[in-house]
Amino acid sequence: MIDGSAVIFDMDGVIFDSERLVLDCWEKIGAKYHLEGMREAFLPCIGTNDVRTREIVLEHYGKDFPYDEFRRESSQLYHSIVDQGGLPVKTGVLELLSYLTERNIPIAVASSTRLEVVTQELKQAGLHEFFSVVMGGDQLKRSKPEPDIYLMTCDRLGVRPTYAYAIEDSYNGIRSAYSAGMKPIMVPDMLPPTEEMREKSVIVLEDLLRVKVWFMAQ
Repeated sequence: MIDGSAVIFDMDGVIFDSERLVLDCWEKIGAKYHLEGMREAFLPCIGTNDVRTREIVLEHYGKDFPYDEFRRESSQLYHSIVDQGGLPVKTGVLELLSYLTERNIPIAVASSTRLEVVTQELKQAGLHEFFSVVMGGDQLKRSKPEPDIYLMTCDRLGVRPTYAYAIEDSYNGIRSAYSAGMKPIMVPDMLPPTEEMREKSVIVLEDLLRVKVWFMAQ
């Protein structure tokens, strides 16, 4: 890797296999209220913050949808499951983080999830100490796909966006990093790479182990 570079990770779907669990919780609470189409409502929310998620859900189900109650119940179910067994970590996370740390490459997290939750989940998994900067979606007004969170994270790391890699799984995340002038790497999770994603990414790789190998070759 070139001198002056940094690597910024999204969290959900990149570090943790959490998006499937969120969808499962949405579908279970949706079934309680006899709601159909939860997957169709959920997928556009991937990579966005709480504010934008609320907007998307209300656009899908209508302004009368009891979003606050739905969010509260699905969040309670999600955290009850996580508290029992922790979040599953994606393949290659520890190997890639260790590789970057050994080479003194600055590492950060730029997640659309609330900072309190991001910090808690990283600490619970024993990963928080790897990151110089941790950013959450509630620290900014504009969510991904806007570039704000990546620009702010680069600024706090003290690196130019053009020297920074962003590892993302979502369309909104790739668009955000691309708009920030970074070098996006897509590691798909629930959303398959589209032609747009391949054009905006420097490379699309299957998992973080392959990202490590790719970095080693740069």
